[in-house]
Amino acid sequence: MALPLEGVRVVDLSQGAAGPVCTQLLGDFGADVVKVEPPEGDWGRQLGPPFYPLPDGRKTAAAYVGMNRNKRSVVVDLKHPAGREVVLRLVDRADVFVESFRPGVAERLGLGAPTLLQRNPRLVYCSISAFGQHGPWRDRPGVDGVVQAMSGLMSITGTEDGPPVKVGVPAADMVGGFLAATGILLALLGRERTGAGQVVDLSLLDALLAFQTVPVAMYFCSGTPPPRSGSAAPYAAPNEAFPTRDGWVMVAAYSPERWERLCQVLGCPQLATDPQFATNDLRVRNRPALRRALEPLFRTRTTAEWVEVLQAADILCAPLLTYPELADSPHVVERQMVVEITHPQAGSARVAGIPIRLSHTPGRLNRPAPLPGEHTREILREAGYTDQEVAELLRCGAVRAWTQPVEV
Repeated sequence: MALPLEGVRVVDLSQGAAGPVCTQLLGDFGADVVKVEPPEGDWGRQLGPPFYPLPDGRKTAAAYVGMNRNKRSVVVDLKHPAGREVVLRLVDRADVFVESFRPGVAERLGLGAPTLLQRNPRLVYCSISAFGQHGPWRDRPGVDGVVQAMSGLMSITGTEDGPPVKVGVPAADMVGGFLAATGILLALLGRERTGAGQVVDLSLLDALLAFQTVPVAMYFCSGTPPPRSGSAAPYAAPNEAFPTRDGWVMVAAYSPERWERLCQVLGCPQLATDPQFATNDLRVRNRPALRRALEPLFRTRTTAEWVEVLQAADILCAPLLTYPELADSPHVVERQMVVEITHPQAGSARVAGIPIRLSHTPGRLNRPAPLPGEHTREILREAGYTDQEVAELLRCGAVRAWTQPVEV
């Protein structure tokens, strides 16, 4: 059965993480994603360590392999007039164009939204940037960590007595990439009704603000910025991780009935009626005292023992899994959320699977992350260039192919 995005052509000039995550998701569901890279390659290829070694002594970042499957690569020098013309010819046949330059750069290259939409009025043009295409911060450079800092997310992440902490994954890039894909799909749906393309302006800062919908709403209600609270939820208690004899267990027992059952299981029924802890609101306000009362009790058993006991009492809980434990768990394996792909040069690689499940047209892993310029010749031929014209573009340096010397 055809995938939902089969027939959709995407010209992808994005680099790094947010744009590649966006276009990988489109590729997973059938879009033909043409990754246009500069002569030095996508800078995401250097996002390491760790790296996969290639047989010829080059290397490619594991992060890049994880974010660029289901794409084809063409290397184009956008500073060369013939290189820009290559991209314009690709756009003429495209449904979607994605770029992640700083605002204004695409326009200076002759690839701005007004220019491309004039050539192809049905084009969905997606710009991904740190702070968006307008606003006082428009021209500020930013990467994931910078955006996490400016979004407020770092101010609420970490322990109460510790420094602000960056989230352990590139949250701005990941959320931004997924929302950019959502915006593109919405624009494609709108095009079905109007026949016209449009611009998708995705700001990583906007994405992280939306990601923080709950604490932002809490702030505007109370007027007080949420504190850093470690593993704890600032709106419920107990709803956090407790140390056990051999690890940690996450416990969410803040509803009245589960709080009472937790006290019974822990052998401290008196806490259920303690005036400090009688309601969820009081337990949140008195969280330090609550932890002092509960932590010694949780340290008396192993994580596995607590999970068994708590689950038997219908108390929401979970062990804190490491990556090795998670990747090898039967549940993750059955749902194919860790998959193995074969890279043409790096060999076997394990990456995260496809998170969206469709019952009739599920996504597929059709090809691994491409080598830089791996598909240059075939993409140019599809765009209407003759073999002689392709040879001339390669000779003059407007484009490059994988078989030419290039850093990976």
